Amino acid sequence: MREIPLSEIQTLVGQELGVSDWLEVTQDRINRFADATGDHQWIHVDVERATKELGSPIAHGYLVLSLIPFLSKNIISYKGVSRGINYGCNKVRFTNMVPVGSRLRMRTKMLSCEARGGGYQVVNECTIEIENEARPACVAEIVSLIYPA
Repeated sequence: MREIPLSEIQTLVGQELGVSDWLEVTQDRINRFADATGDHQWIHVDVERATKELGSPIAHGYLVLSLIPFLSKNIISYKGVSRGINYGCNKVRFTNMVPVGSRLRMRTKMLSCEARGGGYQVVNECTIEIENEARPACVAEIVSLIYPA
């Protein structure tokens, strides 16, 4: 993991920040996400039917998107931060299905960083890749607010 002083954050615009470790998407994780969100569509949770009709159950797109904070934790850390806040998404695209058992990792690039309200508004492009697949699972522009300690 890269550690960068917050005072140097604006020097990272246009750069790839790094790549996360791999994470396996298990049926248990999919089932727990379905329970948390109430989205029990058969393509996610009916293993027998999804296997028969799709070859495997697939992860929810929003489950894949929700992994961004988890996957981010081993990419970069800013020293001198009091708090970071999710501000939103400029754009999200789910570009490939994620079958159960797939391994995902995230590649992050900083698109912009502007001083705002005593902190910084950062936009990162987060590309969630599927092992051995040419097309990623998700590409999202994530907006965060980061405040100094």
